[in-house]
Amino acid sequence: MSRLDPSIEPNGSGVRRIEVITGAGGRRRWSEDEKALAVEESLAPDAVVSQVARRHGATPQQLFTWRREARRRAEAESAPAFVPAIAENGAAVRTPAPLAPKPEVAAPVVEIEIGEAHVWIWRDADIGMATAILRALRTPPGPK
Repeated sequence: MSRLDPSIEPNGSGVRRIEVITGAGGRRRWSEDEKALAVEESLAPDAVVSQVARRHGATPQQLFTWRREARRRAEAESAPAFVPAIAENGAAVRTPAPLAPKPEVAAPVVEIEIGEAHVWIWRDADIGMATAILRALRTPPGPK
């Protein structure tokens, strides 16, 4: 038989069990200014995110989320959503900005047709390669 009494209040004793909870209890709300201050501090060259978060009463995960949100807001503010254009009648028209610049494709300079074959030679084509292709097209096929 054990001498330990598992009950919370031992018989006749005036001592009670007390739990001390440290740290934030419940949900905490941070203002945008508090978040911005923590984000700015965490972006310093020698900053340790967990230490910055602890100083501001947050977790590192929260601070990383605030940083991601701040980066997205900055990107959204810097990119124009619409660009005004002037129509021929003089009225202003709002058209969406292009999402990404289209890569420029060099236009063919020369189109050569030999029999049923078509060859386009671009401005920056290798001379030796173009000559070899044209000779191959010009030469009649050998016996089968």
